[in-house]
Amino acid sequence: MKFLLFTFVGVVHLFSLNSGKAIYKNDNSQRTFQEIKEEVARYGDVAKAIINLAVYGKAQNRSYERLALLVDTVGPRPSGSKSLEKAIQIMYQNLQEDGLENVHLEPVKIPHWERGEESAVMLEPRIHKMAILGLGSSIGTPPEGITAEVLVVTSFKELQRRAREARGKIVVYNQPYVNYSKTVQYRVRGAVEAAKVGALASLIRSVASFSVYSPHTGIQEYQDGVPKIPTACITVEDAEMMSRMASRGNRIVIQLKMGAKNYPDADSFNTVAEIIGSKYPEQVVLVSGHLDSWDVGQGAMDDGGGAFISWEALSLIKDLGLRPKRTLRLVLWTAEEQGGIGGFQYYQSHKANISNYSLVMESDEGTFLPSGLQFTGSEKARAIVEEVMTLLQPVNITQVFRAGEGTDINFWIQAGVPDLESAISPKSPISSTRSWSQST
Repeated sequence: MKFLLFTFVGVVHLFSLNSGKAIYKNDNSQRTFQEIKEEVARYGDVAKAIINLAVYGKAQNRSYERLALLVDTVGPRPSGSKSLEKAIQIMYQNLQEDGLENVHLEPVKIPHWERGEESAVMLEPRIHKMAILGLGSSIGTPPEGITAEVLVVTSFKELQRRAREARGKIVVYNQPYVNYSKTVQYRVRGAVEAAKVGALASLIRSVASFSVYSPHTGIQEYQDGVPKIPTACITVEDAEMMSRMASRGNRIVIQLKMGAKNYPDADSFNTVAEIIGSKYPEQVVLVSGHLDSWDVGQGAMDDGGGAFISWEALSLIKDLGLRPKRTLRLVLWTAEEQGGIGGFQYYQSHKANISNYSLVMESDEGTFLPSGLQFTGSEKARAIVEEVMTLLQPVNITQVFRAGEGTDINFWIQAGVPDLESAISPKSPISSTRSWSQST
């Protein structure tokens, strides 16, 4: 259903709204809202045609089958890996064979990090082999590992308060899960904050709302002038257990071994395809997802699904023989998991033409049941999007939420370009695929 969201908004905006991006960005259109509302309503037949093709017609399950073929063929696609570059070449060929226009690759330099062998064993107060996943860009330990006593803290504030205790120890963060955006700071900054107080390594409770003894990976960031220390995520269960042990006064000792290595930046590409606009080809509506993934899963959810949803939006329009007035551009990002590297380099290359970007969209919130779209833009633009979403009434996906975002498109949003991101229903089994999809 999510590709329907992208397709509808793209179709209506691309085909109609003759004042173009002005309605979205500058609110200086001379057209009345009633005129715009009436024009949107005229796309009812187009909406029905898209629904019929996607849900009941030959495109039914197509994006799923395309995605399944890629992940079964290539598997995980970590930044800098041969498998990621194989996936990019496969998608480049697929988009050409699909009959899309201006299919090309845009060069990007991306990080290359490999996990290597890793283990953590609690030696005191009892022997316990722990499940861990090293965090992206972490350094490794010496071959013999690091054996040290543990300091368990629940927050950066507690770490600062107990700074003297942290020197020479392994800091374990047992931070409570609030939500992904707030709690992920411990994964991103945990090693740096621990290193500042003299810790030898850091272990972070996985950023997840629940756990089945499943450690999660993700990116972390070192800071200039601060020693680099090894860092990994542990399970929620082990973090809670060590917290209980520490509260009883038990001495906890862990032996940590990590074979992680960082290599020179690798060559990669953002993958681009278009349906070129017939009247305003220079004006762009961008839809996107990222092809890279972490190494411990198939990358089907994060973000193969988003990439293929975005491709499907163009395929549906092409299959129906529709020719938009404005260019619909698909970008499949590289190295998103490393902090939006592909998205940033694309922005740097194209920001000189920012006035031509009418709308940017990204799908990177999972592929569960969607309930609508998250939108960032003016109130007048929001009203238009709400009218567009009424066309999705037949599949009951009509809500428009606030605060859309996306790692690869945040650069555009911050520069004032309106954004749409699919919203997941609160009834979905997993509230944040960013945490779930990075687990084993």
